[in-house]
Amino acid sequence: MRPLVVMPTFNEAENIASMLPALRAAVPQANILVVDDSSPDGTAEVVRSLMAKDSAIHLLSRPPKSGLGGAYREGFRWGIEKGYDALIEMDADFSHDPLQLPSLLEAAEAGAGLTIGSRYVEGGSIPKWSWHRTMLSKGGNLYASLLLGLKVRDATAGFRVYTPEALAAIGFEEVKLDGYGFQVEMTDRARQAGVRIVEVPIKFIDREVGESKMSASIVVEALAMVTRRGIRRRLGR
Repeated sequence: MRPLVVMPTFNEAENIASMLPALRAAVPQANILVVDDSSPDGTAEVVRSLMAKDSAIHLLSRPPKSGLGGAYREGFRWGIEKGYDALIEMDADFSHDPLQLPSLLEAAEAGAGLTIGSRYVEGGSIPKWSWHRTMLSKGGNLYASLLLGLKVRDATAGFRVYTPEALAAIGFEEVKLDGYGFQVEMTDRARQAGVRIVEVPIKFIDREVGESKMSASIVVEALAMVTRRGIRRRLGR
C-alpha cells in the first residue's frame, strides 16, 4: 500500500518534532501530511525544517483553529488527488503510538475499508485514565452504537485507516462535524454504505506534552448528532 498519514495540528511544536521522525521510522513507506491551523507556537516552522530533510513530509496550512473535521476532509482530498491508497487519521501527541500503525495497515491490506484502532476490543487499553473517565467514554460509545446500530466498540476513536473507495462510499465531504461527532458520523456512514469495518486493539496513552483540544461543546455536539440521527432513523426519515 501507499499510505498517507493525515495529522491535524494546533500548537503541537513540542510533540511534532519527535512524532514525525518516530512515525517515519515505524512505517518507512508512509508519507505524512501535517494539516496545521496556523499554530502560534511555531508548529509549521518545525514541520518545514523536517521537510527540508525528508521529502515524505508535507505541510498544509489553514486559518487558525479551523476544526478537526475540516482538517481531515482537506487532508483526505489532498491524499486522494495525489494517489495514496490508504488515508490514515492520527494524533500528533503520541496518544496514538506509531509502532501500532503497522497492525492497522495489515487489516487494511486484508480488505478492511475502515480500520479503527480500538481501545475497547479485547487487547485494547487506556492505562492512565481514571475509572470514571473510562466509563464516560465507554458509555458514550455504547449509546452511539445502540442508537445507530453501529456494531462498533470504539466509534469515537481517532486512530484510523480508510481506503479511498471507503471514503467515496461514505461521502466524507458531506460530514461537517468536528471531534467525536466527526468520528461517529464517519463510522455511521461507513456502516450504512456497507463498508467493511475492522477494529484492531491499541494501547491509548494520554498526551504528556501540550493541552488537549477536546471541549465540552464538542462532546455535546456529538451526543446531539447521535440522538438526532437515531430518532430520524427510527421514524423512517
